[in-house]
Amino acid sequence: MTETKPRVGLFVTCLVDLHRPSVGFAAIKLLERAGCQVEVPRAQTCCGQPAYNSGDRKTARDLAVGIVEAFRGYDYVVAPSGSCAGMLKHHLPHLFDDDPNLRAVADAMASRVYELVGFLTDVLGVRDTGTAFGGVVTYHDSCSGLRELGIKQQPRDLLAAAGAQVVEMTEPEICCGFGGTFCVKYPDISVRMVSDKTKDIVATGADTVLAGDLGCLLNIAGRLRREGSTVHVRHVAEVLAGMTGDLPGIGEGRG
Repeated sequence: MTETKPRVGLFVTCLVDLHRPSVGFAAIKLLERAGCQVEVPRAQTCCGQPAYNSGDRKTARDLAVGIVEAFRGYDYVVAPSGSCAGMLKHHLPHLFDDDPNLRAVADAMASRVYELVGFLTDVLGVRDTGTAFGGVVTYHDSCSGLRELGIKQQPRDLLAAAGAQVVEMTEPEICCGFGGTFCVKYPDISVRMVSDKTKDIVATGADTVLAGDLGCLLNIAGRLRREGSTVHVRHVAEVLAGMTGDLPGIGEGRG
């Protein structure tokens, strides 16, 4: 009897779609390699987090209605971003507190939402992605992935299984200063925070810095380039899927 593959709806995220599509393809590769049937609903939009964080609940709610409908019927909803996954899982349902019916549907979807690496390890039981990577890396723990979803050891375990040498920063859990709209509202504070982060990264001596959120990575990459650093910046999914190759790092060339 043929085993039914889990049907996964991939939530691509705006930043991946617009700035780093390779992360989406890496996510699909990892999920399919782990035995999932992966689909990318074309009707998906932004998770609504920028509007939500800015107090525009109406826009966030309008987006949420479309998201709930787009991902109806999937066994799981997986995002290569702790930030977007955290929004879908913990905040989106509250946009329907005034509508019990929609709240129930949103809660049902939220119960099936996972961040990519957490899903691979905690749900599918993946311990080795089948990729060899011999680089020296350091890992930045993004705020939402760490604090809302408990993503900490999972990427490190998979990287170690791939052969990577993980060298820890002094403060890997400290925010990089991106924070979605935070970097726009408080640019001076944001720049100071990311400058502290890049100093910590460079001090490790690692060749590459990895994370699970593209917002953090774009922010870190921009600062590293401005400082003249040669540290490469990549999404952890690209490394675990074996998709580094000739692909430039984030913030390098056309990447």
